[in-house]
Amino acid sequence: MSSNGAAIRGSRVGAGPMGEQDNGFQAERVTLTYYCFNNHNFSPSFASSVVFEEIPVELDCPHCGLPAGQDKDNPPQIAKHEPYKTHLAYVKERRTEAEAKALLEEAVATVRVRRERLLAEAKAEAKKAAKSKK
Repeated sequence: MSSNGAAIRGSRVGAGPMGEQDNGFQAERVTLTYYCFNNHNFSPSFASSVVFEEIPVELDCPHCGLPAGQDKDNPPQIAKHEPYKTHLAYVKERRTEAEAKALLEEAVATVRVRRERLLAEAKAEAKKAAKSKK
């Protein structure tokens, strides 16, 4: 496949000349710097038309995920993370010991009834198989 060499390698349709300064209208911006507990800083830009009270006081740090504030000397402290809770931990929050014991006894009784029924069916099948062999 050959080309006539008119295209510039690495360009795209609609691309302007290299180093073009006017890339369209750019809204006025306000840039604020946020600092996290791990000494990371980042500077997001906000539209200047946004009311200052609507700009968040804290943002999540893009580097470590901790909260970041605008005060360099006093960044937000690390939020206390709750440890992972197991299903049993959630159940214990919802049930008292007496309720748990009653539920356990009910579940065990259901399993016993099912096992007894299956055992009776198995014995009946064994008898049937023994009679058919004779």
